[in-house]
Amino acid sequence: MCQYSCSPDGGGGVPNDWHLVHLGAFATGGAALILTEASAVSPEGRISPRDAGLYTDEQAGAWERIVDFVHRNSAVGGKIGVQLAHAGRKASTYWPFAEESGSVAESDGGWVTRGPGVEAFAGLAAPLAMSEADIHAVISDFAAAAGRAVDAGFDTVEIHGAHGYLLHQFQSPLINKREDSWGGSEAARNRLMLEVVDAVRAVIPDSMPLLLRISASDWAEGGIDIDASVRLARAAAERGVDLVDVSSGGAVAHQRIKAGPGYQTGFSAQIRREAGVPTGAVGFLTSSGQAEHTVATGQADGVFMARAALRDPHWWLRAAFELGFPLDWAPQYQRAVPRHSF
Repeated sequence: MCQYSCSPDGGGGVPNDWHLVHLGAFATGGAALILTEASAVSPEGRISPRDAGLYTDEQAGAWERIVDFVHRNSAVGGKIGVQLAHAGRKASTYWPFAEESGSVAESDGGWVTRGPGVEAFAGLAAPLAMSEADIHAVISDFAAAAGRAVDAGFDTVEIHGAHGYLLHQFQSPLINKREDSWGGSEAARNRLMLEVVDAVRAVIPDSMPLLLRISASDWAEGGIDIDASVRLARAAAERGVDLVDVSSGGAVAHQRIKAGPGYQTGFSAQIRREAGVPTGAVGFLTSSGQAEHTVATGQADGVFMARAALRDPHWWLRAAFELGFPLDWAPQYQRAVPRHSF
């Protein structure tokens, strides 16, 4: 979950004490795997001027401090991964709790965004269409950021290809109207996503899991559907993706999402079954019972928590207790271990 808490000064993107406390709380709260917020692979890839990045050595050093804390203080031997992203035409926006909204003016520290074409996301400034050189630079940026992630000690890397950000923008026929080798057919629209997978897989250790987050449906007529996502997931798995993190939506403002408890687990189950790749389920999965049911019934291999974790950074300790499988607690918290009820 983006925290929009990095200082924009000095090039921005450097995680700080807020991120240490925020992510560290999940480590002491029993999380088996923590994923950072979307961390940009270049300055222009940030969603806002306050977003985190992994495109400089200074940022890598700041992340290393957080990674080390998680490794030293997780009572359950938890791991931490970085989510690498480029926001494309949805970049250079104000953060949610700013007084302003929409695109940030260049005079206020914003920048000209880039995407597959010149069509803007609703309410934001129009992007420039990316050139061939721009596209190859993005692929190189993802690879360089992944290399820094390895150096910083992260246990895994997740490529963010969902929620209407750059890789999803190229994938979606609702946005990508190009007629060159990066658009015009499903294979061409998927090309950027898969070439980023190849580039990242090539620079991380063979033993390091590679995760890919996708939007399984655009929830809009003429957009990505689950069958297209199965094909993408199958191709990604063949290129070395170990788990597909299955979300949906975010490409266009006119989407019509039918949201509710577990509303995306069907996508996860179908991709898992038909693409033959492990999946993670997300979306309105808030209770220990829901999480257990999702995994036990084969709808996913894991459950990814977001807002529920923000509400309770010790969600995993509570869930394990409720399911009758209590986890170890940090020694500093041993006096609070429940005996009969949480």
